[in-house]
Parts: sequence; structure tokens; C-alpha cells
Amino acid sequence: MSAHPKFSASTSAAAFAEGYRTALKSVYIYVLIGTYIGFGALAHDLGFSVVWAACSTALVWAGPAQVIIVSALGTGSTAIQAAIAVGLSGMRLLPMVVALLPLIKTPRTRFRQLLLPAHFTAVSMWVEALRLVPSLPREHRIAFCNGLGAGLMSPAVLATFVGYFLAAKLPTLFAAAVLFLTPMSFLVSTVRNARALADRLALVFGLVLAPIFAALKFQLDLLFAGVVAGTLAYAIHRFRKAMQ
Repeated sequence: MSAHPKFSASTSAAAFAEGYRTALKSVYIYVLIGTYIGFGALAHDLGFSVVWAACSTALVWAGPAQVIIVSALGTGSTAIQAAIAVGLSGMRLLPMVVALLPLIKTPRTRFRQLLLPAHFTAVSMWVEALRLVPSLPREHRIAFCNGLGAGLMSPAVLATFVGYFLAAKLPTLFAAAVLFLTPMSFLVSTVRNARALADRLALVFGLVLAPIFAALKFQLDLLFAGVVAGTLAYAIHRFRKAMQ
């Protein structure tokens, strides 16, 4: 991870620039570049245009959801089916947004000012923002997060172009492997930041239950694994507190 920035910005524009520079120093840049090279190659192989692929990176900004879109539409699914699948995939981002926005807004913050940081909230931006914004002046946190998100997104868009035009030369196995970088980086970050017992239990239960539910061919296996793992972890946490 990048070190905590030495924050000296006195304006929103300077805070945005500080966030952008911080993003370019983050290890997530390398994860995103690898991931979106793989996504660009996948979009090429499934017959989507490079402009379509790049726009999806900027507008959807969620690697797993983008893979779902191109895989579903590229294999003949309807737009409604793809939209439902992407909506279910995007549900995982809602708790991240809910956790981040109270940290960056002020009593004078307007709703429209939160739209851009909410859009930029993905695994990479969320982990870095939660780590960095508590040490920043609250009045500059939104601008800093916008810069952080833009600094992470812009290399990803460029990597989408690179992957698209390299598709003919990339081995299929390599393209699939780089798409796996994002979930692996999220797992490592979660392990690193899990300090409470409930967090650690939820992580362990999720890692155990997810492959079991997948092997049993449950519909929405990841969703159910997350709900069950989180509920069990919370129940154990509450029971432990009640016994103290």
C-alpha cells in the first residue's frame, strides 16, 4: 500500500490532485492494470467494440460486473437477464458506499456532491479511502476521494484499450488469470484490515461456505454464503459480548 500522504492542500482542486497522485502510488494500480488488460482482451474476443469496452470501464467501474455483462451479452443472454445479474453483483458495493460516505461528508454537504465518490467506490478505492481519509481535513475529503477514484480509473481505462488491442497475442489462460487479481487483492486487503473478531469469523466462514455452496450448485451461491457467514459471525460476536 502507499504511505499516508503528507496532506498540505488548502483548496478542493489541490485535494483532488493530492488524491490523484496518491492513487498513482498505490499498489492497486498494478492490480487494476492487470485486471483490465484481461477485461479488454475478453471484450475483444466476445465481439464488443473497443469504445464500448472503455466506456463500460468508466461507467460501470466494477470488474466482476463488467465480466458478467460481456459474458452474458456475448453468449446470447438478453439485456434484462444481464441487467439483473449485474444488479445482484453490484449489491456488494452498497455496504462499501454506506461505510465511506459518513467519513467524507460534512453537515453542509449536498446530495449531488456525494454522487461522484459513490460512483468511484470500488474495492480498490474503498480500501485506500478508508485507510487514508480519517487523517485528512474533513472539508477536503470528498475532493480527495474524487481524485483517488479518478487516479485509479484512468489507468484502468487505458489498460482496457491495451488489452483489447493485445487480445490476439494474449494467451487465454493469461487473460483469465489477470481477471483474478481483483478478488485476490480484495481478499488480501480484507485479511490485513480485519481486526475485530466478527470480521475474522465472517472471513473464515465465507471462505469455507462459498466453495461448499458452489459445489452444491446453489443459485446465488456467493450471496447466500456471504449472508450466512456474516450472520454466524455476528451471532457469535453478540453471544460473546453477552457472556462477558
